Amino acid sequence: MAFNKAYPNIVYFFVDDMGYGDASCLNPAGKIKTPYLDRLAREGMIFTDAHSTSAVCTPSRYSVLTGRYNWRSRLQQGVAEVYDDPLIAEDRLTVPGFLKRHGYHTACMGKWHLGMGWDFEKDEDFLPKHVYDQTPEHDQEATDAQRQRWREAFSKPVTGGPTSRGFDYYFGVDIPNWPPYCFIENDRTVGIPSEFLPARLLGNNLASLPGPAMPYWHFEQLLPTWAKKADAYIEERAKTAEPFFLYLPMTSPHTPLSVNKEFIGKSGLNNLYADLVIETDDVFGRVLDALERHGVADHTLVIFASDNGCAHYIGAREDGHGTFESALEPQGHFPSGRFRGYKADAWDGGHRIPCVARWPGVIKPGSVSDALVCLSDLMATCADIVGETLPETAGEDSVSLLPLWNGTGLYARSSVVHHSIFGKFAIRDGRWKLVLCPGSGGWTYKDAAAVRDGLPLVQLYNLESDPGETRNLHKEHPDKVRELVALLKKQVEDGRSTPGAKQTNDVPVDIWKTDTLPGVTPEMLDDY
Repeated sequence: MAFNKAYPNIVYFFVDDMGYGDASCLNPAGKIKTPYLDRLAREGMIFTDAHSTSAVCTPSRYSVLTGRYNWRSRLQQGVAEVYDDPLIAEDRLTVPGFLKRHGYHTACMGKWHLGMGWDFEKDEDFLPKHVYDQTPEHDQEATDAQRQRWREAFSKPVTGGPTSRGFDYYFGVDIPNWPPYCFIENDRTVGIPSEFLPARLLGNNLASLPGPAMPYWHFEQLLPTWAKKADAYIEERAKTAEPFFLYLPMTSPHTPLSVNKEFIGKSGLNNLYADLVIETDDVFGRVLDALERHGVADHTLVIFASDNGCAHYIGAREDGHGTFESALEPQGHFPSGRFRGYKADAWDGGHRIPCVARWPGVIKPGSVSDALVCLSDLMATCADIVGETLPETAGEDSVSLLPLWNGTGLYARSSVVHHSIFGKFAIRDGRWKLVLCPGSGGWTYKDAAAVRDGLPLVQLYNLESDPGETRNLHKEHPDKVRELVALLKKQVEDGRSTPGAKQTNDVPVDIWKTDTLPGVTPEMLDDY
């Protein structure tokens, strides 16, 4: 069909917990094959040095949609909790909000996990007491009183969700492995949850928490639903002259590890996570096919990215010293590739991600970029695409990728700040990376264990010669340590890492977080 759109459509396919080494276009020696992502790589550009802003879920989603580091907000560590309040401030400009100003229709389909305004008391009717990953023996029966409370609560509109943060349309779930177990369309639940999630769906890499669910709820329906919804949306929008932004934050390959029958065992690795990576890639292929069938592929920018690295707990075992080995590694597959660590860590395995982009006529097919890029860069990239300058109060940590794609202009990013699940900071500047903790900053090698093992309080790596972060050079280069600490402090104090007027962080920011290091006092860090 003929197009009179001034700007390209944008499809952002955002997977959950997929490691750098899980993409076969980035890790040809890996045992998992991702043919549809590989196809995108052949037709577009691979980024070999792409990073999420955090090593866990919610913070990275915040940065994608705002172009701002999460630690400038109230979220200083961890993720948005079950039934949590909205994290994105109502007056903050988001990517979809910005694109709407320039004629885009915007839609989100999949996992939100940025908080919503649930109007009820979060007591045991909505969140029964439960220990993570401890499967209850029996189903919990809902009482008439509980069902009545659920009817009252879930009949109300949800505030602070996607349609209040720039999206015209939303269909998804808040968090797939936490309640409520139901779909949400725009600002309403699709139906009223009326029973507790069955015990068979709790624990064992399925749901983590009990709570209200729709009857016959099951997790295998999620990926096919996102694929069908995306296809219908693309078909509808292809008939209009208005460009669209389709944000597809997948619920996979994160838990729940509920794999549809045709994909079980398809990886050949005796591992449901590996099978779910393949099913996720298949859904991506269906989205690419929809763009082709509906005649918009040549006018659409497609970006594939992950929110952080692969989780160590996918069948992992602990070695007695606070470190873990993935169940996939003994089978010859390394989800983090050659990089150290896993999801939650400040080491690169926690935040170095698969990232591929295709834009026919702009991005040269089969190209590779070794430039340092970050998930927060979407905001500035969209502004560059439409030829607009962002307000000083938006996209404070966002750099346009357009010069890398079209080969014109100057690419401006030289540094990026990393953040772990426990709020530990690291900063990358060129070949150098400084980690402000003695361990991984996350789950792989907890800092308390690292202190116990007598490791230094800081880590300095030359990633050019040591991409696996095996040789701590902080003693050999104390001036570089101080230089990078000063750079991080400046980016914190300026409220931004890009040129522009100083901004204010939402809360005070402590780059050291010594409260999580047993026996370590701020005075011990004076040399830095």
